[in-house]
Amino acid sequence: MHTRTLGQGLEVSAIGLGAMGMSQSYGPNPGDRDDMIAVLRSAPDAGVTFFDTAEVYGPYINEELVGEALEPLRDDVVIATKFGWDIQAGRSVGLNSRPEQIRRVADQSLQRLRTDTIDLFYQHRVDPDVPIEDVAGTVVDLVAAGKVRHFGLSEASAATIRAAHAVFPVTAVQSEYSLWTRDPEADVLPTLAELGIGFVPFSPLGKGFLTGIVDAATSFSDGDVRGTIPRFTADNRAANQALVSHVAELAASRGATPGQVALAWLLAQRPWVVPIPGTRRTARIQENAASTTVALSADDLADLDALAARIGVQGDRYNALHMGYVNR
Repeated sequence: MHTRTLGQGLEVSAIGLGAMGMSQSYGPNPGDRDDMIAVLRSAPDAGVTFFDTAEVYGPYINEELVGEALEPLRDDVVIATKFGWDIQAGRSVGLNSRPEQIRRVADQSLQRLRTDTIDLFYQHRVDPDVPIEDVAGTVVDLVAAGKVRHFGLSEASAATIRAAHAVFPVTAVQSEYSLWTRDPEADVLPTLAELGIGFVPFSPLGKGFLTGIVDAATSFSDGDVRGTIPRFTADNRAANQALVSHVAELAASRGATPGQVALAWLLAQRPWVVPIPGTRRTARIQENAASTTVALSADDLADLDALAARIGVQGDRYNALHMGYVNR
């Protein structure tokens, strides 16, 4: 796999791996921890060396899993994690990006990840009660102390990105972005291009919908976050099926899977876009990695660019609570 360069010269694999689903959000968690460690360790064999986790995933157990799995490979991988949630009694109760909290999270994440330095440290959600300048200044101190290499933001507005970048260069911004979630295109992507910041789309496969494995008849198990998201009601899945059917038809004509086409479209948007699809299966990591070889023509890209507007997408991408955490 080829590599791509985010902001500040951070080189990563063109496709990363989001580890969240190995510990939460998509139904019953895997019963065998060793299986997930094996999946994580298999990723570099497919060229995937950029890993994404966060303290809030679990909470904490996802960082522990990633740390154990990647400890033997540490010199060959890039690990991103995040701060910014207020976690009490094992659950998130809101946001907290106060400087003392950021420093505490950094120290605890370093221990769980079994490393001396966090490669990329994102603010997971923008805290309206803490000036972004104070957040960036705290990360400056962590970088000076050798605990963090690069600073990132997640679901941040263009104005917040500019304000943070003025204090300390932002390496990457992470937000949901895919064929059916196009929000960053209006303001965020142009800002990143201007400032030389990389972009890391999470949920690049629409939480599974764009792969074709989810349809109106799918039943979500207890603990599957999709059961709480308006876009995944049965009615909205039925309405949105036309979009994924179109992608599937194009994929079949190109000898690819729908997921590979969705990722190839993202890779074609900018040379500094690095999607981080999540999975619990080595075979899916290999499939996602192979998206870098899918050739889409200019006509294909133009067709896909207009797809969501032409067909329409029904339902918000988060429930009301979590939409409130998006910095706009």
